[in-house]
Amino acid sequence: VGLAGAIAIGEHHQVRRPLGPPRRHAMAPAKPTKAGKKKQVKFVIDCWQPVEDSVLDVGTFEKFLKDSIKVGGKAGNLGDAVNVAMEKTKVVVSAETPFSKRYLKYLTKKFLKKQQLRDYLHVIATNKTTYEMRYFSINSEGDDDQ
Repeated sequence: VGLAGAIAIGEHHQVRRPLGPPRRHAMAPAKPTKAGKKKQVKFVIDCWQPVEDSVLDVGTFEKFLKDSIKVGGKAGNLGDAVNVAMEKTKVVVSAETPFSKRYLKYLTKKFLKKQQLRDYLHVIATNKTTYEMRYFSINSEGDDDQ
């Protein structure tokens, strides 16, 4: 009787389902995207230390970036997607959204290697959109000649 009674009680209980459409239709509709507008990102590479010491020329660095940045798999084909400009000791790169800050660091390091400055300078991110070229800090303890 105990087992048969449990089955009999279980048969009368139903699982309640909330009213409304089935779950698969409960998602919000996708937001329409603006086809004409792409978000612009702006990255800055600050070269003030090497420029101040006349080690690096910002003009040659800007030209190197213009010639090296690839758009659509082709180097030097910037078009309207990427804009490289020079502001005193800074190089400003404005680009449409799918553009990596890390790619700029790669190109900057490549430029430093080409100019044989890679042993003295390194590229550091100072904030979310800015890189800065700095000298390696060599802590010389006990050396008087600097």
